[in-house]
Amino acid sequence: MKSISELKQELIKYGRLAGEKNFTPGVSGNISARYDNDKVLITASGTANGYLKEDDFTLIDYDCNILEGGRKPSSEKLVHIEFYKMRPDINYILHVHSPYLSSFASAGKALDEPIMAENVFYFGHIPLAEYGLPSSRDLVEKTAKYFKDFNAVLMANHGFIVGSNTIEDAYLKLELAESYAQVVLNTKILGGAVLLNEQQVAEINALKI
Repeated sequence: MKSISELKQELIKYGRLAGEKNFTPGVSGNISARYDNDKVLITASGTANGYLKEDDFTLIDYDCNILEGGRKPSSEKLVHIEFYKMRPDINYILHVHSPYLSSFASAGKALDEPIMAENVFYFGHIPLAEYGLPSSRDLVEKTAKYFKDFNAVLMANHGFIVGSNTIEDAYLKLELAESYAQVVLNTKILGGAVLLNEQQVAEINALKI
């Protein structure tokens, strides 16, 4: 098991990368790592993912009790906890307000068109969860219903959340999803995408086996 210090360094590294790509502007978003199966190391409230420091994290349990760190944990801690509880294979979570993904979330549009082989392979599609007030139980319930079947979810009028077993993979999924959203938007400007047909989608999915 990785130490808390090691987890902090991973989150700092990939938070900085996300900041450099403008995936997490200002103090928006939050990131976390699972620790010791039933605990969560999460960014503190009001921190900027692109500029994280060692003392910008709080360790909590699934009841939101603070175990280490003197700062208030992110207001979206309940969403992170629910994701970890539902998915034992998820060890890292990134929640961001990146421009293209947030544009689709704010327009109330899921990313569900089979446009590029890579996105069909890695996501299938990215669903849109209904709007819930940030930090509320309503938001958790509306978003968490997708966690069983999806690693990445758009959050209406809010942003995007993605989880994976490694921080590197979670970050790369974020990069891919943001690019996917940009490509979809660009194809609409160009008159609409040429969609992959059902047989082509099935052939792509067969590559997973």
